[in-house]
Amino acid sequence: MQSPRRRSVDLEAGFAGDEGVTQEMAVFHDGGVVTESRNPFRRFRSAVLAITATRRFKIVLDSKKDSEREEVCGSHDHQATTRAAARLLYQSEEPVQVVGIEIPDEFGGIKLEEFVSSISRDDGLRVLKLCDGVTGLSRLLLTDLEKGICGSHEDIQRRRDIFGSNTYPLKKEGNFCMFLGEASRGFTLIVLVFAAMASLLLQIKTKTINHGWYEEAGIIITVILVIFVTAISNYNQSLQFEKVNDEKRKICIEVTRDGRRVKVSIYDIVVGDIIPLKSGDQVPADGVLVSGYSLQIGEYETMGTNKTVNKDTDIDPILISGSIVEDGIGTMLVTRVGMNTQWRMPMASIPLYTGRQTPLQVYLNRVVTAFSLISISVALVVFLIESCLYFMGRTKNKNGSPFVAGKTTLDEEIDMVIKFVILGVTIVVAAVPEGLPLAVTLNIAYMSRKLGGEKALVQKLSACEAMGSATTIVCHKTGTLTLNQMEVVDVCAGGVRPQNLDTMSELSPLQISLIAEGIALNTNGSVYHPEGGSEDSEPEVFGSATERAILNFGVKQLGMNFDEIKSKSTIFRVSPFNSSRKRRGVAVQLHDSQVRVHWKGAAKAILAFCEGYMARDNIASMDQEKISQFENIIDDMCNEGLRCAALAYRNYPEGDIHRNEAFTNIPESNLVLLAIIGIKDSCRPGIGDSIEQCRNAGIKVCMVTGDDLLTAKAIAMECGILTATSDINTTILASNFSSMSDAEREEIAENILVMGRSSPEENHLLLKELRKKGHVVAATGKGIRDAPSLRQADISLAMGIGGTAIAKECSDIIVLDDNFASILTVIQWGRSLYTNIQRFVQFRLTVSASALIICVVVAIHSHEIPLNVAQLLWVNLLIDTFGALALASEPPIDNLMRRSPVRKGAPFITKLMWAKFVLQVAYQVTALLLLNFRGESILKLENKSVDHAYKVKNTLVFNSFVFCQVFNEFECRTLDQTNMFSGILKNHLFLGTIIITVILQVIVIECLGIFISTVRLDWKQWLISIGIGFFSQVAGRFPFQAFPYLRN
Repeated sequence: MQSPRRRSVDLEAGFAGDEGVTQEMAVFHDGGVVTESRNPFRRFRSAVLAITATRRFKIVLDSKKDSEREEVCGSHDHQATTRAAARLLYQSEEPVQVVGIEIPDEFGGIKLEEFVSSISRDDGLRVLKLCDGVTGLSRLLLTDLEKGICGSHEDIQRRRDIFGSNTYPLKKEGNFCMFLGEASRGFTLIVLVFAAMASLLLQIKTKTINHGWYEEAGIIITVILVIFVTAISNYNQSLQFEKVNDEKRKICIEVTRDGRRVKVSIYDIVVGDIIPLKSGDQVPADGVLVSGYSLQIGEYETMGTNKTVNKDTDIDPILISGSIVEDGIGTMLVTRVGMNTQWRMPMASIPLYTGRQTPLQVYLNRVVTAFSLISISVALVVFLIESCLYFMGRTKNKNGSPFVAGKTTLDEEIDMVIKFVILGVTIVVAAVPEGLPLAVTLNIAYMSRKLGGEKALVQKLSACEAMGSATTIVCHKTGTLTLNQMEVVDVCAGGVRPQNLDTMSELSPLQISLIAEGIALNTNGSVYHPEGGSEDSEPEVFGSATERAILNFGVKQLGMNFDEIKSKSTIFRVSPFNSSRKRRGVAVQLHDSQVRVHWKGAAKAILAFCEGYMARDNIASMDQEKISQFENIIDDMCNEGLRCAALAYRNYPEGDIHRNEAFTNIPESNLVLLAIIGIKDSCRPGIGDSIEQCRNAGIKVCMVTGDDLLTAKAIAMECGILTATSDINTTILASNFSSMSDAEREEIAENILVMGRSSPEENHLLLKELRKKGHVVAATGKGIRDAPSLRQADISLAMGIGGTAIAKECSDIIVLDDNFASILTVIQWGRSLYTNIQRFVQFRLTVSASALIICVVVAIHSHEIPLNVAQLLWVNLLIDTFGALALASEPPIDNLMRRSPVRKGAPFITKLMWAKFVLQVAYQVTALLLLNFRGESILKLENKSVDHAYKVKNTLVFNSFVFCQVFNEFECRTLDQTNMFSGILKNHLFLGTIIITVILQVIVIECLGIFISTVRLDWKQWLISIGIGFFSQVAGRFPFQAFPYLRN
C-alpha cells in the first residue's frame, strides 16, 4: 500500500484537493490489517475544525481567562513533552508508520496527540461525539476495541514517542550534604566544638602553635568523624527505604493486546491500550470508558471530592488517572499517560523517605531525654563545684598554680572555665545514649532488606514492631492458605454426577450447549486462541482463579467455542458479582431476538431462585424432594473441601423485558438449574507446619472465607486450623455472628477459628471485637471492601498477587507471594526486631551508666576525668555505629517461635534486663575505679615519672572500658542467659563488626594517641585490658533464672 502524499492543510479554509484523492486508514480486522475509505474521517475533520475554531475564538474573546484556566487544569503545559517528541517525527515528509500501519499525523494544524489530549473531563464528551464516539477515537489510535493494540515492540515504542510514557517525576530526597547538615546540628557537638576552638585559640595566644593543641584538635577531629559517620548511616538508610519504595511502585496490571490479556508494568501502558477494570483497581491513566456495568469510580483523590461517581458510556465516560474503581466492571481506552494526564498521578508527589518515627523510636527518644536531663543536671552541679573550688583556691590550674586574686591572669581564668565546661560536656557525652533511636532505624532497615528477599514488602515501619506482638491472625482462605489454583473436579447436572468429566457422556447436547453458553457469556474472563497455532494447541484462559477454572472446564470438558458463542449474542445488561450477593447475572439477546438470562454464583444462593432444573432435554419442576437432593449433593461437595458454584438460566420473549431498564433489575426468579460445579483449591504445601508453628508461638489463626461453612471446615481441617478435638463453638456462620448482641459477640470472638460465608463487613466486626479483648490482630485483605478491615487491624497485610491497588495502599505490609508462610516469616522477623532492640538498649544503657558514674566520681574526687571528651566520643562512635550494627544483624533464632507474644503494654525493659544491667554496671564501675585509684601500684608504675604513670593509667582505663563493651556485646546477644556463642559463626556481620572494632581500637592506642591523650601499651597491659573486659562476662553469667521474680 502506497503512502498518501502529505499536505499542509488548514481545515478552517476547507480541505484542499479532496476530490479524486483516495485516502486510506488502517484498522484491525480479524487479527489482520485491512484498508477502507477515509471518507469516514470527514466527521473527524469537522470535529477538528470545530475544536480549532473554538480554541481560537476563546483566545480572541478572553485570553486572560483562558490562560488562567490552563494554569488550573493543565490543558497546555502538560503537552510540552509530547509536542516536542511529535515535532521530531513530523519533520519527515513521510507519514508515521507503525508496523505497516499509517497513523494520521495532523489535521488542520492540530496534531493527533493534541487532539487526543483535548478529551478532558470538562469537554471530553463533546469532543467524543464530534469524532463518532469511542469507536471513532479507537480508529484514530489504531486500536481494536476487542483485541487492543498489536503490542509489538515497534508499535509500543512509536506510541511512547508520540504520546509520551506513563512515568512520573519522583520527588527526590536531599543529597548527602543534607544529611551531613542534619548530623551537625547536635547541641552537645556544637558546644564541644566551640569550647575546643576557644581553648585552642587561647592556647595559641598564650603559648605557641607547636604546643598544647593536640587534645583540642583531637576533640574537633572526633566530632567531625562522628558527624560524618552519622550522616553516612542516615544516608544509607534513606537509600534503603528508597529501594523499598521502588519495589512498592512495581505495579502490574492486565491489558488487552493482540486479542489476549497480558500483565504489564503500570509504566508500560501506552495510549491506545485497552484495560479491563474491576472493583478495587486504580485507574492507571486518563481514558475513555468503552463499556461498563455498575461502574462506580471514587475520584476523591484526584478531584478533591468525597463522592462516588457513576460512569457510563453515554453521560460520563471520562476516567481520570488515580481514581479508584469502587464497584462494577468495565473496559477503558487509554488516551493520556504520565504527566500528560489531566490532574497528574498522585504518585508524582509521593515522598521516598518520610522519616516518620515508629512507636519504639518515640519511646527510646523519651529514654534519651530522661538520660539527658539527668546528665545535664549532674554536669551543671560538677561545673559549679569545680568552679567554686578553683576560685576559692582549693584546686590548681594546668601549671600547678592555685587561683590567687589579683595575680592569676584573665587568660588563665578563662582557660580554667573552658576546662570546666569541657568537663561538664564530657559528662553529658558519656551519659546520653543518643544512638538508641539510630539502633531502631538500623534494625528496621536491616529487617526490611531481609524481608524483601522473603517476599514481604514493609510499607509502614511501625508494623515491623507490632508484628512481633501479634496474638491473632485473621486470614483469608483463598490464595493465602490455598494455592489459588482452582480446577473443576466434580459436576452435577440434572441430578446426574458424571463419573468421567473428560467425556460428559451422561449429558445431552442441549445441556452441554446451555452450560457452555452460561459459562462463556456470564464471565469476566476471556479465552485466547493463538493465531496460526495448531489444532492441538491449548487456548489461553484469563480471569480470576475461579473464572479460569470454570472456563477451562468449558473449553476442555464441554468443547466450548468461546468466540463463537460470544458472536451469536449481544450482552445488554450485567449484574456484577459482589461479596454480599455472591452471584453474577447477564441478560443477552440471541440472534433469534430471544432474550436469555444467565446467573452464576454460590450454589445454595442460586438454588434458592430455581423453580426447575434441566433434565437432559427437558425442564423438570423443582419440588422439595429435589431441592433436598441438590442440597445434599452440595453438602457432599463442600465436605470434600470443594467450592460449589451453580449455573442457572431463564428464557424470555423479547417483549417481556425492556432493555432500557437498569441492569440491577435482571430477573432472578423462576430460574432453571443447569449445573452444580465443585471446584478444588488445594492447600499450600507446608501450610500445616506453618499453622503448628503459630500455635506453638501462642498465635491463633482465624480463617475467614466467603465459602460455605462446610467447605471452610474441610479446608481448616486440612490446614490444621481445626483438629479432631476442636470445640463446636470455634466455627460459625458470619450471618449468625453479626446477628448476635454486642455482649455475645465479645464473648465468642476469642474462640472463633473459622467463619464461613463471611463478607468484609463481618470481618471488620470480628476484628473490632478481638481488639476490644486486647488482642494484637494481624489481618489480610485483597479487595476494596477489605479496606475498613485493614484499617481496623493492628497490622494490615495486603496480598501482592491477588490484592487490589486500594488494599495495598491501606496495608502496612504487602505479602508479595500471597503465601501464609511469608506471614509467619514476618512475625519471626518482627519478634527478632523487638529482641534485637532490647539487646542494644541493654548494651547502650550499660555503657552510658558506667561512663557517667566513673566520670562523676573521679571528677569530684580528683578534679580530673579518666576518660576525656575525645575518648568518650570515640567510644560512642564505636558503640552507636558498630555496636548497633552488630546487634541489629542477629537473625531470628529458632526459639523465638516457641515463646508467647509480648503482651500489649508489657514493659520494654524486663526485670531480667534490669538485673543484668545493674550487675554489669556495678562490675565495670568497680573494676575501672579500682584501676583509676590504685592503678600505679597495681601496674607497678611507682618508679616511672608522674606524668607517664598518669597517662599509662588513664590509657589502661580507657582501653579496659572499650574491651568491657566489646565482651558485653557477646553477653547481650542473649537476653535469657542461653549460650551466648550459639550461631555466632553464621553471623558474619557480627563477627566482622567486632573484629573491626578491635582493630580500630589498636590503631587508636598505638598510632593516634597524641590526639586523644593516650600512650602506647605493652603486651602485659594489653592482656590486663582484655582480661578486665573478659571477666565482665562472669557477671553476666550470674544465675538470675534461679530467682522466680526475675524470670521473664
